[in-house]
Amino acid sequence: MEIRKSSADLYAAYKEIAQKAADLNNASAVLGWDQEVYMPSKGFEMRGRQLATLASLAHEMLTSEQYGNLLNELAGRGDIADDEKRNVELSLEDYDKNKKLSAAFVEAIAQQTSASYNAWIQSRKENKYSIYAPHLDKMIALKKQQADMYGYEKHPYDALLDEYEKGANVQLLDAVFGDVKKQLPPLLDKIKQAQQVDDSFFMRHYPKQQQWDFSVDVLRAMGYDFEAGRQDMSEHPFTTSFAPTDVRVTTRVDENNYASLLWSTIHEGGHALYEQGLPIEQYGLPLGAAASLGIHESQSRLWENNVGRGRAFWQYFYPKLQQYFPQQLGDVSVDSFYKGMNKVAPSLIRTEADEVTYHFHVLIRYEIEKGLISGELFTEDLPETWNAMYDTYLGVSATDDKTGVLQDVHWAHGSFGYFPTYSLGSFYAAQFYGQAVKEIATLGDDITNGKLTGLTDWLRGKVHVHGRRHTSEELCKQITGKGLDFNIFMQYAQQKYAGIYGL
Repeated sequence: MEIRKSSADLYAAYKEIAQKAADLNNASAVLGWDQEVYMPSKGFEMRGRQLATLASLAHEMLTSEQYGNLLNELAGRGDIADDEKRNVELSLEDYDKNKKLSAAFVEAIAQQTSASYNAWIQSRKENKYSIYAPHLDKMIALKKQQADMYGYEKHPYDALLDEYEKGANVQLLDAVFGDVKKQLPPLLDKIKQAQQVDDSFFMRHYPKQQQWDFSVDVLRAMGYDFEAGRQDMSEHPFTTSFAPTDVRVTTRVDENNYASLLWSTIHEGGHALYEQGLPIEQYGLPLGAAASLGIHESQSRLWENNVGRGRAFWQYFYPKLQQYFPQQLGDVSVDSFYKGMNKVAPSLIRTEADEVTYHFHVLIRYEIEKGLISGELFTEDLPETWNAMYDTYLGVSATDDKTGVLQDVHWAHGSFGYFPTYSLGSFYAAQFYGQAVKEIATLGDDITNGKLTGLTDWLRGKVHVHGRRHTSEELCKQITGKGLDFNIFMQYAQQKYAGIYGL
């Protein structure tokens, strides 16, 4: 006679497999962090092998027949708790999706990611796109194959978008970026006609150590736990998490441009707070993971822009910054500093762009990605296409590859479908921050007095604690009473820049 296992036993078996796979993926993340921060240049080939092995093992665990049987049996049980039920539902969705990819394909992607990243680093060093192009071409071929394996109804890019923003598709994003193309240019034109603000003081010499020390002060004030994380330097700032108890950020420094380090640190700090705020008891399970990259980006952009580029924040922090840099900022008022940090001007570098022009940078990448995946664009044409789009949307054009098509690491990582989440995140951020202002009566005064953890606590309760329980739109409706509304971002931007530029 067959003895039917209890739901508790089945759930424990499911949880053990999911968490062991998470252990493998997080071990990969440690190796990935090391690759971008400390690894010697000769290590790339073997690191690629190591990452591929771990990715393949994790994939095998999460696509095994045993795992699938556990999920399907649990899904049919009616006696498990709500959190357990949601974990099973989401894991079953992931399982069905992962089953579409072979272990050999997962290994090939991991190996190509390491090779592409190495080529991107070399290309940036030599300022030659031609070194990177053949590796990018191989990555695009793999991503097209992945889209075909997943399947899609209308556009192959839809299959890749779903990896980062569940439910998003070309139709939805075309509408969002249609609003960007329609509503942002008039604001940008008004700003161009106004008297430009002065930000020249950012280009004075700011020693690295003082920049670093102040950025650590800000991270601590935000609530970032240095006993559960650290900050390092990398070619491209990023956040990586191995568990809520170990979440690391990186930044980069330019001693002749103060804006380069600080807002990268605040941005990555916002990502890190989200990861540190995820429920540790749900480690390795869907409810212990972020809702989406759009929501993840909302946390970083909220801290970077709505807080870190806000006047209230600098009422408290500017005198402290002047103590670090008395010679550089002794003759600059807080009002001038605030206006300078929010200067709007078309530029080439996405990560250093202002809040208005930033979304044209994302739009360009979105349109290029769609074309590469659909086969309408080819890698050999990218520098020319890139520059033509920059000229069309922003009226600027790169004079070299490093400030043009080589500036982002995402395609080297195979992250096609990632870029749109940057704009979605900014729009969610404006909506969430507006709601926080309504619900936290003392928020303005708190920020003016350097008390930032009240906002962190609000975000923990509204966003972080839920993990992947809700889609981005569901979460937005739960927090603000409605789905994503681009007009809220526009109202925020118009009000902010009217004050700065006297519009």
